Amino acid sequence: MNNSVNWILIIVGALAVVAEVILGAVTGFDLALIGCALAAGGAVGLLFGSPELGLLSAGVFSFLYLAFLRRNIRSKLTGPNRATNIDAVIGRTAVVVEPIAPHGAGMVRLGDELWRAALKDEGEGAAAIATGATVVVDSVEGVTLKVR
Repeated sequence: MNNSVNWILIIVGALAVVAEVILGAVTGFDLALIGCALAAGGAVGLLFGSPELGLLSAGVFSFLYLAFLRRNIRSKLTGPNRATNIDAVIGRTAVVVEPIAPHGAGMVRLGDELWRAALKDEGEGAAAIATGATVVVDSVEGVTLKVR
């Protein structure tokens, strides 16, 4: 009976790690790391033959993780939000390489890529944009950049 508390800590810790794996790290590894703290506390309790020391160790390890390590580990797991795909081109400037007519498409160079481009506003009074002009990407429709 003396070591049953320690074995329960180890089993609950292992189950927490398994649950984290099954959930797909949805908790940001908190469940897995607290499970490791519980299991480590149980191991300390088994090593010294004391359920009180096992419970105390599990609590201390969990507290140390939550108080000092959690923020650092979370910052390593999450990266900065970077625009990708279509979001990465909106608002960027491009150079016209084939003229863009009011009701027709031309071509622009955006970085190292050539894109099909059309005017955002094609209404009355819209003027063509000549080769060499700089335009700003307003949106993307299919494979065509809408520029202004």
